[in-house]
Amino acid sequence: MSVTAIQNKLKIIDRSKTFQGFVIFVIVVSALSIGAHTYHLPQWLDKSLWVLDIVITVFFLFELIIRYIASDGAKSFCSKGWNIFDTIIVIGSLIPSGGSTVLLARLLRIFRVLRLVSMVPELRMLINALLKAIPRMGYIVLLMFVIFYIYGAVGSMFFAHVNEFLWGDVSIAMLTLFRISTFESWTSIMYETMAVYPLSWMFYLSFIFLTTFTFLNMMVGTILDVMAEESRLMNELKAQRALDEHIDDDMKSSAAASYKTGHQTTELAHSMVQDRPYASVEDMQKLHDKIDQLTALVVQQQASGSTHSGDNIAAK
Repeated sequence: MSVTAIQNKLKIIDRSKTFQGFVIFVIVVSALSIGAHTYHLPQWLDKSLWVLDIVITVFFLFELIIRYIASDGAKSFCSKGWNIFDTIIVIGSLIPSGGSTVLLARLLRIFRVLRLVSMVPELRMLINALLKAIPRMGYIVLLMFVIFYIYGAVGSMFFAHVNEFLWGDVSIAMLTLFRISTFESWTSIMYETMAVYPLSWMFYLSFIFLTTFTFLNMMVGTILDVMAEESRLMNELKAQRALDEHIDDDMKSSAAASYKTGHQTTELAHSMVQDRPYASVEDMQKLHDKIDQLTALVVQQQASGSTHSGDNIAAK
């Protein structure tokens, strides 16, 4: 068997929904095994989990090898960030969990649960949307820091003598403001300063409206905008793949029809030659007529196949 044939078979296996579903199942089992190690288990069960961990690690290694061989070279494999991520996780899982590396090995095995993200397209879409939204969110975070700093400086100036622990300096005041933005017992802080400054409620309410209601909604809107764009791209990619598969099926059908027609023509010519070693002009004319008829039939089949493909594409 040639290398290309092996690669094509591995591509079919790698893209198979059954194989991908089994990989997801193994990832879930791996996550449950890692969680089970946090309990005090009997010795026999602990050894069984240790053997299961070795089997899972070997399976992940073979799955990664299959994916690498199925890809079109190392450049194509490394061009996808999720492949690099899975490679790091799998190679890290090969570190023996003994001696001084036991903590590192356990941590890397915990991160194997993240492989679930790389296997599920919808989860990949969410992570990609979050990563693409970070640059946009950076400006919102910068503006929030400016607001926090201004309010922290003002709060430290006015409320430091009320409660040194909460408003002693600008850094502590910003930490207090973060607590207020999460609505964690913020009313007790407000009532404490209102006992000295009755209008200090304006300070707290304006800060909450700016940070919690305005900037938080801006972040959510930014993430939703990027997620909508990623969802559109994913749907377009699925539609393109379905279209490519449909066109490939039509091309295979047309090629099969052409091969069948050509085979019939060859058999006709061969039979005529066997019947008469020296064909007459009349026989040659009949053969040409038959070839013309078969050629017209092939053209008609290809035209009807293209029309059928166009109708399916329009219906989609």
